[in-house]
Amino acid sequence: MHPRSTARLQLAAAAVLFSTGGAAIKAADFTAWQITCLRSGIAALAIWLMTREARRAWTGRTLVVGVAYAATLTLFVLANRLTTAANTIYLQSTAPLYLALLAPWLLREPTRRQDLVFMAAVGLGLALFFVGVEPPVDTAPDPVRGNILALASGLFWALTVCGLRWMGSAAGARGSAAVAVVAGNVIAFLAALPFAVPFGSHTVADWALIGYLGVFQIALAYVLVTRALTTMPALEASLILLIEPVLNPVWAWLFHGERPGAWALAGGGVILGATTVRAVLDARHGPEAAEGRLEADTPRVPVG
Repeated sequence: MHPRSTARLQLAAAAVLFSTGGAAIKAADFTAWQITCLRSGIAALAIWLMTREARRAWTGRTLVVGVAYAATLTLFVLANRLTTAANTIYLQSTAPLYLALLAPWLLREPTRRQDLVFMAAVGLGLALFFVGVEPPVDTAPDPVRGNILALASGLFWALTVCGLRWMGSAAGARGSAAVAVVAGNVIAFLAALPFAVPFGSHTVADWALIGYLGVFQIALAYVLVTRALTTMPALEASLILLIEPVLNPVWAWLFHGERPGAWALAGGGVILGATTVRAVLDARHGPEAAEGRLEADTPRVPVG
């Protein structure tokens, strides 16, 4: 098979694995803190074993980025247990809005005119989530608080992306992305542990779900993405990875009967549409522009 075709399949498989997070987190009979703790602990070990680059030494800057990533992982799980899977993924997908605001300050990246239009579009999509308050249901018992946590997860993912770019600008002298991902999962594991114990007794199926979340939904998906990005253009990669936020609510509907509200679907459509248009416009400005903004336009790499 042609390397480009293999990379497309790897990205699509990673997007599908990422997309199962919401449904699996809701299905596991553990508390949100227990899921955060166990999922991240298993993921850290799995990525460390799967990726040679992840075994490099930690640096101070790696630790800083790891803290932001740990907050992203933790808030994502907490939000999923309180609001719908659709709201969680769509609100976390507002990360590019925060990045557009933070990049001029943290990365010295100038704001362009099309960035302002993009920010306005994402802001409109965000506002639609709060037009009407969805009633609590079994799989989303506190939608308002969950929505706020999902927004916070998007903010910390934007900070994580800023940190990864900052590390990458030093050609590896400040650490690697793989090490930062492992560090973030280790920090999330340690931070959640005091709130997670005792774990109590659970079925084999519940433990299998936790193992799946750590090994496949985070670790394997991350490995597939990093391998595919070595041969894939940024625009095509970002568009393939949009499979994830599209499928995420579908799995929650199929397995839990969870139906997102009409305003949430409209808001998510606006956010994903704006992200797609921005990726296309960046590609027209040349490979460097598209590559430089890849992580901003694919908020689920490697959030899990």
